[in-house]
Amino acid sequence: MSQPGLHNSDDVAFAHNMLADYQQTIQLSTMALANTTNQQLLTLAQQITAEQQPQVQAFMALLLQWGEDASAAPGGQAGIPGMVDQATVDRLRTLNGSDFDKLWLQSMISHELGAVDMAQAEVTRGQNPDAIALARSIITAQQAEIGQMKQMLGG
Repeated sequence: MSQPGLHNSDDVAFAHNMLADYQQTIQLSTMALANTTNQQLLTLAQQITAEQQPQVQAFMALLLQWGEDASAAPGGQAGIPGMVDQATVDRLRTLNGSDFDKLWLQSMISHELGAVDMAQAEVTRGQNPDAIALARSIITAQQAEIGQMKQMLGG
């Protein structure tokens, strides 16, 4: 059991950034349900959403525990590694089938690499044991997903 109050500014930034990251991941995964018929991609999108929903709750709980506003990342999504730009999100909305699949996989690989980078920084600079444990689980899960997505792209 960790000390709930033990945290630093890196922990707070990590939690806020991961909430924004996960909101976009869930948005992108929901798009997959409407825009692809690729069963492997659909299964992956559902798996990603199922894994990240409880982590959203965990990050919100940590922020509240620390007396921070859990509603949004300060400054929005700007500067968060791996975030998919609005033009790409808009383009994904217009695509279907294999065109959607390819851009979705490319976007998600980049997106999850950004999350892994943030998680590695948290392990290095964070102070809160719960946030660091979440970061370690993110690294493990998302590196596996990145490998799966690269295979699905044929590389």
